[in-house]
Amino acid sequence: MSGRTVLQKPWPWLIAAALVIGIYLARLSIHVQGGDPRPTGNAEDIAKLAERKGLNVLFVLVDTLRGERLGSYGYSRDTSPTLDLLAASGVRFSHQLSQSSWTKCSMASLWTSLYPAHNGVTRFDQVIPEEATLPAEILKQAGFHTVGLYRNGWVAPNFGFGQGFDIYDKPRPGTIPPSVKRENPTLKEAGSDDDVVNSAIEFLRVSGRDRWFLYLHLMDVHEYLYDQETAVFGTSYSDIYDNSILHLDQILDQLFGYLSQNGYLENTLVVLTADHGEAFGERGFEGHAREVYRETTEVPWIISFPFRLAPGVTVDVRTQNVDVWPTILDLLGLPALPRSDGRSRKPEILAAARDEAMPAEDPQQAIAHIDRFWGRPVLVAAPVVAVVEDGLRYVTVHNGNTVQEELFDAKTDPLEKRSVLAVRPEDAGRLRAVAEQYLESPAIWDSAPATLELDEIQLNQLRALGYALP
Repeated sequence: MSGRTVLQKPWPWLIAAALVIGIYLARLSIHVQGGDPRPTGNAEDIAKLAERKGLNVLFVLVDTLRGERLGSYGYSRDTSPTLDLLAASGVRFSHQLSQSSWTKCSMASLWTSLYPAHNGVTRFDQVIPEEATLPAEILKQAGFHTVGLYRNGWVAPNFGFGQGFDIYDKPRPGTIPPSVKRENPTLKEAGSDDDVVNSAIEFLRVSGRDRWFLYLHLMDVHEYLYDQETAVFGTSYSDIYDNSILHLDQILDQLFGYLSQNGYLENTLVVLTADHGEAFGERGFEGHAREVYRETTEVPWIISFPFRLAPGVTVDVRTQNVDVWPTILDLLGLPALPRSDGRSRKPEILAAARDEAMPAEDPQQAIAHIDRFWGRPVLVAAPVVAVVEDGLRYVTVHNGNTVQEELFDAKTDPLEKRSVLAVRPEDAGRLRAVAEQYLESPAIWDSAPATLELDEIQLNQLRALGYALP
């Protein structure tokens, strides 16, 4: 495993190019200028992706994106035309579970492909150990130029997330025009996702002809950021969230327009997912980072190939974020992560593309987990765990000697609002046993999970995201 190579200062050439790029971006759109330039492909092209030389990977993580708020996931509002285009010509996973409703915990699971209890990152001061092998390390060893651009301090390199990246940077915040509104009142973070996209394009302008892996962690949806053009859905908390998704979609349209105009789209595997969703009072609370109900853990996962599938395909089986990197590495023909709670979904992708039955498998339980005391410097944990299996969601809360539990059946209750615990005792008992076994399982590392003592500057940077910390 390689060490953590990072750049934490803005690149000198970024500042000089930012204005020019901003003007250029405003003129680009995958919709307006010539449409989608990719050739048509099929299942056999997917199967042969690993044989392609020089294929790039663009990994887009949209912080706080609830899957069912996208048109391709059945939403009635037109919040996401660009993402819907990618889904309609690629692969959409219709039942995708994030492993937590808090960014740091969720992202540690996504990158390690391990559930939170197994990777040991469930609290504010815990760190991914260097013992872990992360996907960026595998890609770097395979010859990719690895670049990560983020705005969320929970995925900063001091928490171990920079492992394997040649460049891992938080771009300097740019000036936000007066037309842009940021409606999350708890946030004090500067800048916008334009900073990330501008930095990404400048990297491509300078080094894009090398083989690259580019990770973009976007935050505008988390911040409820939108502008006058995307203020179309109303003024309630939920409406403004939809405005911000449309705003994000337009930013991504500009990015894909640049990829299209410069010949990258036909040679890039694009992957989009989210770390968690967002609640809007469905159970009496709003936001995230506290529960593991459907509102905050059901997220999108879309894969777009360097060719168009016509039509696009949908994988309807239950999948989860720990499956994302096993799938990508398998598609690329690269070594698998040495230890994983996830699995490659390439067989399901190929079956869907061939219009065949999905591969037979035993019922698989997927896990979501958050410690309600993750932000407190105490030793006592209060884990909340969801076990999801074939439409059922068992949720248990452990707080000292108190244990609460619920069971929902999405097949008869799609919003999962009515607990059927009392009338489904056998299902509850089976999933309860899974949850108990999971909570008793230790982290897999040879040494105890590492912790980081955060100074006041670092704590203030995280408080600026709206989180209460000591």
